[in-house]
Amino acid sequence: MKRTSGTPENDSGVADVDGSVDLFDALHSTERRRLLDVINNLRKTGAQLDIDLPTIAVIGMQSAGKSSLIEAISGIKLPRASGTCTRCPTECQLSSSAEPWRCTVTLRYITDLDDQPLGVPREHVFGDTIVEKDEVEARIRRAQRAILNPTRDFQEFLNGPDADVEVSERSFSRNSIVLDISGPDIVDLSFVDLPGLIASVSDGGNPEDIDLVRKLATSYIKKVNCIILLTVACETDFENQAAHQLAKTVDRTGKRTIGVLTKPDRIPTGEEERWLRFIKNEHQPLEHGWFSVRQPDSQALRAGITYSEARQQELDYFAKTPPWSTLDRQCLKQLGTANVVERLSEVLLDLIRRTLPGLMKQVKRELKEVEAKIQQLPPAPGDDALAQVLLLLNNFSRDLSHHMDGTPYDGLVQSLRPAQDEFRRTIRGTAPDFRPYESSKKRADPLKPDELMTRLGVPCSVAELCRDSPPRVSTIHDVVSDDEDDEDDRRAIYVDEIMTCADSAVTRELPGHIPFTITRDLIVAILGHWRSPTELLLTFVHERLLKYVEKLIDKHFVTFAEGKFQQKVSDIVEHFILEGAETARSRVVWLLAVEQPPFTRNYRYFSDYRAKYLEYFRGCRHHIKHRSVIQTLKTHKSYFASSSRYKTDDPVGGVLSGLNKIGFRDVKSADLAKLLPPDEYEPALGIMADVRAYFHVAYKRFTDLVPMALDHELVLGLTRDGALDKRLLKELGVTGPDALARCEDLLREPPKIAQQRADLVNKKTRLESARVELARLGV
Repeated sequence: MKRTSGTPENDSGVADVDGSVDLFDALHSTERRRLLDVINNLRKTGAQLDIDLPTIAVIGMQSAGKSSLIEAISGIKLPRASGTCTRCPTECQLSSSAEPWRCTVTLRYITDLDDQPLGVPREHVFGDTIVEKDEVEARIRRAQRAILNPTRDFQEFLNGPDADVEVSERSFSRNSIVLDISGPDIVDLSFVDLPGLIASVSDGGNPEDIDLVRKLATSYIKKVNCIILLTVACETDFENQAAHQLAKTVDRTGKRTIGVLTKPDRIPTGEEERWLRFIKNEHQPLEHGWFSVRQPDSQALRAGITYSEARQQELDYFAKTPPWSTLDRQCLKQLGTANVVERLSEVLLDLIRRTLPGLMKQVKRELKEVEAKIQQLPPAPGDDALAQVLLLLNNFSRDLSHHMDGTPYDGLVQSLRPAQDEFRRTIRGTAPDFRPYESSKKRADPLKPDELMTRLGVPCSVAELCRDSPPRVSTIHDVVSDDEDDEDDRRAIYVDEIMTCADSAVTRELPGHIPFTITRDLIVAILGHWRSPTELLLTFVHERLLKYVEKLIDKHFVTFAEGKFQQKVSDIVEHFILEGAETARSRVVWLLAVEQPPFTRNYRYFSDYRAKYLEYFRGCRHHIKHRSVIQTLKTHKSYFASSSRYKTDDPVGGVLSGLNKIGFRDVKSADLAKLLPPDEYEPALGIMADVRAYFHVAYKRFTDLVPMALDHELVLGLTRDGALDKRLLKELGVTGPDALARCEDLLREPPKIAQQRADLVNKKTRLESARVELARLGV
């Protein structure tokens, strides 16, 4: 049928037919064809996977007359034998042409063998172009077999026997058959026929197919730019047809749905009015209304009814059969295939017109997003694997050197400082707790030197740790008070105990001479407690360095775990650090060894501390033994002896005045404490002052040298002289035979990343093709 100005109607108001359903006049054919070509060309690029293209999707229950409606619109015959119902989407691209009728069948795969989306649709032209309509049915049947058996060569189904496969690999598929039909009597229209919804499966069927078909239909009709062509059979209760419920789920207001009642000639007598309410849009109203079509029954099909005869019989049925023939003219426009197609065309073209202006913006927006995601992925393996491996290793080496040299704020060096400070405090805590007064505990047995040595090195209190020098005793007011006895006695060593050990050490020395042995043994006993914190610091630096470097390795090589590049670099670096740790261990063991015999050339520092400690210890002794004298001197208001302010009843003032008269000038009251008689424990006080003074010299030296040694051998040693770089190149085989092959293996990407990259690149390709097509068409 060809129309010149709209669709002619007979007296009943039903559209007339003349062998076709071409519903548009020539005035609009150019625009119509252009708009449909835009969408069809975009669909060929696979753009429908990324953007919502205007389309018509035909849904309905199985045996709802959906296939008959498709045949009436397209003018071809679909497979009708048992077991050959629609089991995959069939996309029909109809176009009016002055050329002879022709049909091309194409297989379009959008999923792989695991039913996962392909980056770019894969299309195969299924056979030569068909020029005889009678050949289409068999070609579609063969094409569907190929779609349902994706592991087999499609040529096998194209050229092999036209027989059903005993057991197909798939019962349904998301991959589709594309029919490109053109000819002089073809309407310009595009739609996709979806498998009919099923409520149950036959014996031996897969119950999961029910949900699979429903999800397949939903994936199409849920898109806002999809027009839903809903077929409902009048021979079955409306409430039992799930297709309507599915359509209503995604289109609650009915704005996108066009309803079609099929098989009106099978309505039970007396129930016609119930179905007429749909045509009048009184029941389950839709924005585009309900239509009804009547297609040939099986008897007419077997008799070989022609396409034109079928359309004429449909016209006659609605024009002459009550109650259809009694409807008003407006309702009569809702009857017949021609009116359905006209409404479909109007709605689709209107949707395309409204959608096209925004498609380019949508494509550009999607392109921008996909390009950003590609940029977030790690660099893809390049063509020159050797050069890329060398570049990666060089970048890692530079970054490692930068971090080992020290970075601001939160780098490796900063993370080691708390441990170094703790090490210093721990070593400082081994300082002996000498008490310059006698022990209150009376012993039945003489003190043995070994017992005294066990108290050395016991950790001190927090207050003692905070004190890095002896209390100042510049005046008699600064001596400690008697409550010092309350300190922790576990580590206390009293002056009488030191004296006892000193006396026991005397052999052939002259009177008044104490052997150096006692001083040396006390010092060595203290140093013996330095090994444990030193090893703890070594272990901490080793482990912290490993963790820190591991993060850098992850930063540079995490994307190359598949080829074990990251693991191999990690193993090599870990072993290299272990070697550095062993070297560092030998260095600190050496430092511990050289500290054993007391030695210093820092005479001034040692002498200064010895004098301070000796003054401190003596002051404490004077405070204890000569409390009244000390108190008198402490409360005396100190003036120079030459001053006339001294009162005659002031004994201290009198002494100072007398000293002034005999020539001792500028003597202060605090100086009189020096006139007190010698202390019997003076030798012990000297030993205590020697040990404490040397401890300060040694611990400050040691707590600098150990961190320096660890830093030199472990941290800075990691990048010194390029030793690690050479080790990496050698053990990775980057410079040896077959280096290129090994580098290619090292750079192998994880399948997940490779797949993600491929999907994004494919999506970018589709979108770029869509952009080019839209630009070419001036959209």
